Parts: sequence; C-alpha cells; structure tokens
Amino acid sequence: MSHPVLDATLRLGQSVWLDFINRQLLDSGRFDALIGEGLRGMTSNPTIFEQAVSGSSDYDADIRAAKSQSETPAETFERVAVADIVRAADALHRVYEDSGGADGFVSLEVSPKLAHDAQSTIAEARRLWSRVGRPNLLIKVPGTREGLPAILTLLAEGINVNVTLVFSLQQYRDVLETYLQAVELRSSRGQSVDRMASVASFFVSRVDSAADKQLEAKGRKDLTAKAAIANACVAYRHFLDISYAERWQSLAAKGARVQRPLWASTSTKNPSYSDILYVHELVARDTVNTLPLATLEAWKDHGKPEPRLMENLKAAADVLAQIRAAGVDVDKITVDLIEDGVKKFAASYDQLLAAIEAKLKVM
Repeated sequence: MSHPVLDATLRLGQSVWLDFINRQLLDSGRFDALIGEGLRGMTSNPTIFEQAVSGSSDYDADIRAAKSQSETPAETFERVAVADIVRAADALHRVYEDSGGADGFVSLEVSPKLAHDAQSTIAEARRLWSRVGRPNLLIKVPGTREGLPAILTLLAEGINVNVTLVFSLQQYRDVLETYLQAVELRSSRGQSVDRMASVASFFVSRVDSAADKQLEAKGRKDLTAKAAIANACVAYRHFLDISYAERWQSLAAKGARVQRPLWASTSTKNPSYSDILYVHELVARDTVNTLPLATLEAWKDHGKPEPRLMENLKAAADVLAQIRAAGVDVDKITVDLIEDGVKKFAASYDQLLAAIEAKLKVM
C-alpha cells in the first residue's frame, strides 16, 4: 500500500529514492515493500558497499567462491555488486515502465580511483553498463573536470549517467551544460533522445558541516544550517532558467527529459538539527531526493511535504551574501568538498577491497 507522505512528495514533483543497498534489504522483502509504499529509485556508492560487505556475513559465500575462481578482490567486489544492482533494477523495473522511463533507476558507480581519468572512466562505464544489462541503470560518474568529457561521451552513446559529487554552482552549470550538449549531439545524429536519462547529484549536508564550523568560530551561529539549503536553491534557480530557455524547449519538443537535480547527502549530520531538515526544505518539482534508510523512515513518520524550496529560493542569494560577508568563503568550501568527496569514496573503495582480502585469508 502506498504511503501518504511519499505520495504527497511525488505529487509536488519530487521522487524519493533510497541511498542504500545490501543483500539483507533485498533478501528480506523490505525493498519490495518500500517500492510498494512509493519508493522511486535507489543509489549506491563505495561507502555503502564497503559497509555492506565488511559489516555482515551476507557476502561470505560469494567471497569464498572467489578463491576457486582465482578472482582479485576488485573482481569479487564487482561480481557481488553487479548481482545486487541487477536484483534492485529488476525490482524497480515496474516503476521504470509505469513512469515511462522517468523513475525506477538504480545507480552503480565507476571506481572513484578513475575520477581524474576520462578514458578509463568511459571504458569502465561501458563495461558495467553492458554487464548489468538493464535499461534502468544509472552509471555514476564524478562531476570532476576530467569527468565531464566522459559524461558527454557516455550520454551521447545512450548510457544513462548519474553525475555525482556536485557541490558548487559553477560545477553544476558545467554538468548541466554537458547534458545539454549530449542531447544535442544525439539529436544531430538522428538518434532518439526520449529515453536519455540523467540526474545531477548535488550534495547538501556536507556544505553545512564545513560552513557551520567557520560560522560558529566567527560568532555567527544565527547563520548556521543555512548555507547548504541556499547553495542548493541557487543551483535549482539555474536549472529553472535553463528549463525555460528556448534552447532546452526545442530539445524537449523532441522528447528529451530534463536532467533532474538529485539532492544527495541529505541525512542530518548535526544532531541539534531536524532529522529531516534537508528533505523538508528541498521539495520541488523535477527533483529527486535520495535518502538513507533512517532518514527515509523519519520522513515517512513525521514529514510534511510542502513546496519549500521555492520559498527558500526567494532568500537564497541574500543568505549566501550574508555568509560571505561574515567571512566564510562558500565557493572555496564547495570546491574543496569536490576533491574531498573523491578522496573519501576512494578510501572507502580501498577499505572494501581490504575487507574482501582479509576475509579471503581466513576462509
């Protein structure tokens, strides 16, 4: 039975996805139940898989099988990750079909080690796309400077892309421009654009984690918990500007879909803030919010969906101006977070491979 909060969120134009995957979620039937309640998609990342593999025995049989197949830890990880992603994609296929290809996606990330290597990213993305073999897959590619040409190539080939680790307004502008160019390129070749799918994962809470620390040190606690939402709002303003422009409208007339902003990192890191702060304040049409399990359950329990983002948008530029006037360089924070995000995912990937190798040694 559908959940009223998820239904109300969707009526306001926002799809709720789950930022989590593990074998137990799939085996227990809980994932199917969440889809029945109105969950519209799923995202994963190296940190989530590292926690799934090292934090349980669910994958031990798969890891044990790797010995007889002489697999490397990286090959073992890819095998178990692809198996889970395929199951999740199949579970979401009905949502994909019923939405006409607008929702029902599951994301799988290329190795974060390749974030600054466009050609290797393209090769790995093609391989993963082929191996999973599902139309409702999104290949996650970091929105780094080197990632943009890879994203352009993949989208133009018809491979769906979730552009991840987007933090700054300039970075988001570049990502959206890349999507536009990919749609135009396919269209110029006479290829269909109506099933092209992409989201831009704009990270939220990490901006507050960095900005709030500086604001508190400067005695401006009145401005805490505001930078991240304002930063997301100005990005959404750019999305609206592009969506209404003639350039996009001509592509939409050919059946192209917008590249929706996907609000990522939306669990609340500061326990003094509402546990659904970054969900409640960022509801808007043509957006996605991907939530960890605890945040999803909190939203279902006490969420009150309202079109809050458009209200917040009115003051967003002024809020950012006040934060800058207080001596906090929001632009530097967001630029630093891009590279920090790449390093954290790469570290999780290394930890994941180390956990697999450690288990292999005692099996």
